[in-house]
Amino acid sequence: MISASLKPETVRTACTRRGRISFALTPRALWLLVAGSLWLVPGFFHFRFAWGTLIWDGVVLAVALADGLRLPPPSAITAERSWSNAPALANETEVEISLTQHGRQILRCAVIDNLPDAFVATPTNLSLTAFPNAPAAIRYHFTPRQRGDHQTGKLYLRYRSTIGLAERWAMAALEQTVRIYPTLRAGEEQQLLLARNRQIDLQLRLQRQRGLGRDFESLREYRQGDDMRDVCWTASARHGTLITQQYQTEKSQAVWIVIDAGRLQRARVGVYTKLDYSTSTALAMAQLALFSGDRVGMLAYGQGIQQRVGLGRGAGHLRVLLESLALVQSESAEADHLRATATLNRMQPRRSLILWITDLAETAMRPEVIDGASQLLRRHLLLFVAMGQSDVKQLAEARPESTSEMYRSAAAQELVQRRELLLARLRQQGALTLETTPETTLSAVLNRYLKVKEQGLL
Repeated sequence: MISASLKPETVRTACTRRGRISFALTPRALWLLVAGSLWLVPGFFHFRFAWGTLIWDGVVLAVALADGLRLPPPSAITAERSWSNAPALANETEVEISLTQHGRQILRCAVIDNLPDAFVATPTNLSLTAFPNAPAAIRYHFTPRQRGDHQTGKLYLRYRSTIGLAERWAMAALEQTVRIYPTLRAGEEQQLLLARNRQIDLQLRLQRQRGLGRDFESLREYRQGDDMRDVCWTASARHGTLITQQYQTEKSQAVWIVIDAGRLQRARVGVYTKLDYSTSTALAMAQLALFSGDRVGMLAYGQGIQQRVGLGRGAGHLRVLLESLALVQSESAEADHLRATATLNRMQPRRSLILWITDLAETAMRPEVIDGASQLLRRHLLLFVAMGQSDVKQLAEARPESTSEMYRSAAAQELVQRRELLLARLRQQGALTLETTPETTLSAVLNRYLKVKEQGLL
């Protein structure tokens, strides 16, 4: 599986002292010291009993000191962090923490693995028992919250013996850079989509759709109504009559995925942003298209071009796309849609299918993204995806019960109508359009791609 090859490397190091003073009494020792003050009760009546407090506390401190001195130094403990799978949005990640201590007694360990907010909201507290010269491991799970490269923190350790009167503090420098990827789809979902795609390919092969593509299929005699551009003049010269070339649907088509990373994609829907949903959709689309035999390229842009991957195919190309999608970051400024359009036209002069995942700005003027889409339609088949938010439609459809709600509902209705008008104009120019919510974008895009393949639109 691709996730297995993407998991971060295992890091291992010896522990070191945490701070100048890395030794302390445990709560058990403190409670025993407090218990010694009970000798003061009879000492109130007979002073000699008050010495019992000093003797008791002295014995407790002496035993605690001996207990602490018997603890192995931090350098005798080796810590390790390993990953069972690649961290990805909406996918549960498993991490294993392992300790190996070379002391002579059993240690009770409290561990804090300091991972950043991109992984977990709060650091994870763990407890384990380490036997001498034997690895002790514990696993925990979390779901990553933010894509990109992130630096993990140190591992903090407190350990004590079974007596538990003293403890030592240590830390392990397990810092490493870990990349969090877009959502990786389950294998079962991929198999269902691929099965449907194979069925579509079989139907097209049986129908032998000639004339829909530009892949050469065969030669035949010229017939009235044939396009003169399809005449094969060399074959016509040899046979002494006009010969026409027949074409069939291309077996390998060019698919470009264009991702808007401007300010509109920073909006959060639950835990994740719109851009997170866009990158997850782009990855799923790339997987399906590559497994279908198409060549896939990707362009992510904000004010400038963030990531650019040319057309390619195969598992290695999918890995490149995945790494690039993980690094796409949202920007606070409006994206430069016309620059992205010009870049794509230079990179792909021939007709291709372009999946453009973006949103429409709420302005009174014609959005720049619509002008860019119109330029692409002169040469390419465009699947334009406007990722809106469901709460706007709900507000537009809700029945207002007050004056303020009436104004909000009217504003929402105006936004919805304007979006519908802009998308309708794109459809009139030949674009395929989808207006989705972030949660439904992935399934809607994949189904539309399969429909494009089934109808041979490209």
